[in-house]
Amino acid sequence: MVEDEATIAASVAARLRAEGFEVETAADGLAGIELCRLFRPDLVILDLMLPGVDGLEVCRRIQRERAVPVLMLTARDSETDVEVGLAVGADDYLTKPFSPRELVARVRALLRRIERTPAPAGEQLRLGRLVVNPSTREVVLDGHPIHLTPKEFDLLYRLAHTPHVVYGRARLLREVWGHRVATGERTVDSHVRALRRKLGPGVIRTVHGVGYALSTEGLT
Repeated sequence: MVEDEATIAASVAARLRAEGFEVETAADGLAGIELCRLFRPDLVILDLMLPGVDGLEVCRRIQRERAVPVLMLTARDSETDVEVGLAVGADDYLTKPFSPRELVARVRALLRRIERTPAPAGEQLRLGRLVVNPSTREVVLDGHPIHLTPKEFDLLYRLAHTPHVVYGRARLLREVWGHRVATGERTVDSHVRALRRKLGPGVIRTVHGVGYALSTEGLT
């Protein structure tokens, strides 16, 4: 856990240890990066606002060295902060103040997702101009590779595997994020927006009041 507020770091670490996790803490960004190199954690809880090197840069450096799930903590709740955090490799986020029970639930959900990855191997999916390869976790659009974060790939694969099927946010949270309760729907929305920026606005359509579906019409 990388958190500069000592009381929060201590209380979260104590709660996670009580749940059976092994926890190491760092109070600033550089110390957090070094701790990840030494400790090689299964998951990183990362505060967005850190002294010196901020949480976004810490996330970039951690993900550059080794793919590891990141749960980002933020005192701000603007869409820009959330989207930037997710874009640099964070898998999920919680806004302060948060419930310790909710944090533990998110940690367990992310770790369950690790156990299920990589995505089920199979033949690559060809949907018009889009190719999604679950074995190599590569995406190609119009012959050009598209860089996706691990969670963006998981979401795209789920939608692309059954195009035109409409998935509600709660279902996507269960099947992609592993959440057992429907919390964090904005996380789904932010990842959909990120995919639209990278793949084009017509690839994923919104069914208002229901959810999202992959549209092959946007790939012709």
